[in-house]
Amino acid sequence: MDSILDLIPQRAPIVMVDEFLGIDNNVSRTRFTVKEENIFVDDNQLSECGLIEHIAQSAAARVGFIFKSKQQPIPIGYIGSVNNFELNKLPQVGDDISTTIEIIQEVFNITLIKASCCIGDEEIASCKMKIFLEQ
Repeated sequence: MDSILDLIPQRAPIVMVDEFLGIDNNVSRTRFTVKEENIFVDDNQLSECGLIEHIAQSAAARVGFIFKSKQQPIPIGYIGSVNNFELNKLPQVGDDISTTIEIIQEVFNITLIKASCCIGDEEIASCKMKIFLEQ
């Protein structure tokens, strides 16, 4: 599998995905372990902003994987909106977050995704996100 840095434009200290786990139809998966030195960690917890950035980078990894497999330049994406964000629990340092990105709709350079972040079998956060790809 490719290094995550081959799939996303972010670099340290803002890398919020450790591993891209692949795509199956319209669903992709990533993994991330919360580390104490992460800039979004406060009081041993990853903040809501950190979770949203992790979701955006998980979506970016999907796009990076698709474009790289086609041997095309990877476009830069921007968060257009975050809707229906639900937080059930903030992850702690050391927690492994598994994130699922499901494509709801793609129109031209706009993608609407549904994201779910879990620790084990427990969903800790979810949202819908609109992402614009630079052309």
